[in-house]
Amino acid sequence: MRNFFFFLWISIVLGVPGCAFLPEREFKIPWMSREELQASLGNPDFMIVDVRKKPDWEASLRKIPGAFHEDYEQVGIWAPKFPRDKTLVLYCA
Repeated sequence: MRNFFFFLWISIVLGVPGCAFLPEREFKIPWMSREELQASLGNPDFMIVDVRKKPDWEASLRKIPGAFHEDYEQVGIWAPKFPRDKTLVLYCA
């Protein structure tokens, strides 16, 4: 399960051209260990989002139960539908 999780906006920042290079902003992306995530499973304040490409996601046998699937390249479309008062945990494998 090497490199199983990438978290909270890091995929988005890397996936959206130019966002990481805005000079007036400093991004501090929190990371979680696998153990921290496992301890948080079932917590209603956490929403887990699998951001792999659809073919990769469909072919995978490893998925976190209860995770939502969204394509990272379409973040502008799906990001607004998630509540702002929840912690989004983004991962890809």
